[in-house]
Amino acid sequence: MQDNQTINKARALYYNFFANFFVLSSKSENYFELIRLLNILKENPLDESSADALNNISNLLDSSSNVALIKEFDDLFHNPLNKKIRQTASFYDEGVESGKKRVEMIDFVAKTKLRRDENSYFEYEDSVGFIFSLMAELSNFLANDQKEYENTVHCIFAQILNGFIDDFAKDIYEHDKSNIYKELMVVLHSFVEFERLYLEVSKPPKKEKIIKKQSDEWGDISDEERQRREKNRALKALGPKN
Repeated sequence: MQDNQTINKARALYYNFFANFFVLSSKSENYFELIRLLNILKENPLDESSADALNNISNLLDSSSNVALIKEFDDLFHNPLNKKIRQTASFYDEGVESGKKRVEMIDFVAKTKLRRDENSYFEYEDSVGFIFSLMAELSNFLANDQKEYENTVHCIFAQILNGFIDDFAKDIYEHDKSNIYKELMVVLHSFVEFERLYLEVSKPPKKEKIIKKQSDEWGDISDEERQRREKNRALKALGPKN
């Protein structure tokens, strides 16, 4: 049992580390927490390639300022002048935001005592930042012997994260604006391979990338209106509340 507690503490640490790169905050203490986690992982890397990548991340980041990290994050995920990388499982599964995978994640969250804080976190439940954050919390619960979350953790990895994380990481690794995040994807690759072994989940077969233009589904509407319609669709998919 002690070994499992140690492993789950380490898993929580890694998930928290990744979450800090995808749930950015303007608060300096959040960035210092990321640096703290980075320094811990540098001392205990999973393998040689992730050891090199962690050192490279440390060299690329300014330990006193998150300006470089925020700029690269915006270049990868928000800047309309660059190829924008999508961050949700639904997009990689169906080619649209707020699809079936989001509904599945909402169901998984409902089985826990954790909830998305809609006042401070605006991304969907199947976004990588939310998934990493949730898995960090649940892994901490497991480390504290709350075994009732074992099945939920396994299902989130097997049914949500496992299916799209390789393609997501590849998109980041190959992006021409990716420097810090390129190194992060090396660490993520090593961790995902560990998770597959630990949870006994096979790597999914490679599938053809789904490309679906959102204009085909909703017509020529604003991003705000599209998001509103997608949110309503996700809520309808959940069915009426009792």
